[in-house]
Amino acid sequence: MRLLLKLLFLLIFMLPVILAGVLFLMLDDQPTINRAAEISPANIERAKRILDQNDPRMLKSGARRTISMNQRDLDLAANYLAHRYAKGSAQVRLTNGVAQIKASLPLPALPLGLFFNVDTALTENASLPRIMYLAIGTLSVPPWVAHWVLTRVLVRALGDDDPTLLDRVIKKVSLAEDRLALTYEWQSDLPDKVRTALFPSGEQARLRIYQEHLSAITRSLKRGKVSITELIAPLFQLAAERSQNGTPTGENRAAILVLTFYINGGGLDDILPAARNWPRPEKRSVTLSAREDFSKHFIISAALAAYAGSPLADAVGVYKEIADAKGGSGFSFNDIAADRAGTRFGERAIGSAASARTLQQQLSAAVSEKDIMPATADLPEFMKEAEFKRRFGGIDAPAYKEMIGEIDRRINALALYR
Repeated sequence: MRLLLKLLFLLIFMLPVILAGVLFLMLDDQPTINRAAEISPANIERAKRILDQNDPRMLKSGARRTISMNQRDLDLAANYLAHRYAKGSAQVRLTNGVAQIKASLPLPALPLGLFFNVDTALTENASLPRIMYLAIGTLSVPPWVAHWVLTRVLVRALGDDDPTLLDRVIKKVSLAEDRLALTYEWQSDLPDKVRTALFPSGEQARLRIYQEHLSAITRSLKRGKVSITELIAPLFQLAAERSQNGTPTGENRAAILVLTFYINGGGLDDILPAARNWPRPEKRSVTLSAREDFSKHFIISAALAAYAGSPLADAVGVYKEIADAKGGSGFSFNDIAADRAGTRFGERAIGSAASARTLQQQLSAAVSEKDIMPATADLPEFMKEAEFKRRFGGIDAPAYKEMIGEIDRRINALALYR
């Protein structure tokens, strides 16, 4: 018994020492990968093409499809995700049969300037790639341990506990020079698993509260057209009240998401079937600067910034204008201004707990459209592709960048975004 007690005491004493030693081996004082996050309209176009080809609404359970991505798009996506969700950087390189992945992720919550530098390589296997090696700092992780952990993390991210889920869905991953091809088998229950992972019960309850509040607001408005500020202000007042015992960034995200679906004529039941039984807001035309399209541009960009990051929000806005120039209403810097103002709004809403609370307080006071949207009457719009290129030379030309700079200066001058 004494021996067991001594061993137990030794284990309790040594465990923190062992964990500290492991952490020491895993951490570095400099990142091995340090890159800015980049997303371009061309990336958006390629991603849209992939999504169009794999629209789940067109697939039956058991149907197989193959998604193909080149190394550049895969590398940019990995780096963007590392930047967005871990404030770090990543790099992906493909060769025949092997994917090498490196990432530098700062130690969260502590401003010590320490990093987890990850270096791993995956090789083709029967279905899922096999981990050849994994190093975190100077610590080497046995491949079988890394594979076991990674598989369960991915399965849990999909809201499931079945470790065979990935094997049932992913049938083959081929790694060629400069290209990855993923063959998957569609499962009819996969959308519900993803919804549950993205919107757990607590988040759904939160969204319902904002939906109910928006329903009450719209029923109290007698006019057919309303300003976006008449909806933003009361929803963010509610967010301020709920943030006293909650998370201000989470409250702001929920308010923005509910507004986004409402302003664009849809409902949360497009992504959450349970919302079909929630109170539905009265239909109103929502305007910004007397235009319905501005309110849509603004709130979609705010939602993209709040949920996916500002670079993606800006790139989507430019992509939309390029598409309009080719075959729609034409390229409009007015729309770009609404996009970038919405992006800034989304940034402020979720940038930090402090910025989220400050925005709530500002919106709880009297707020007008001029507080959230810069002047745009003098900006060029409705330009077809040929005219846009003649006047501004394209999105990489100095004249275009000068106009974007002017729009940003106008946004920066608004007190709400300082």
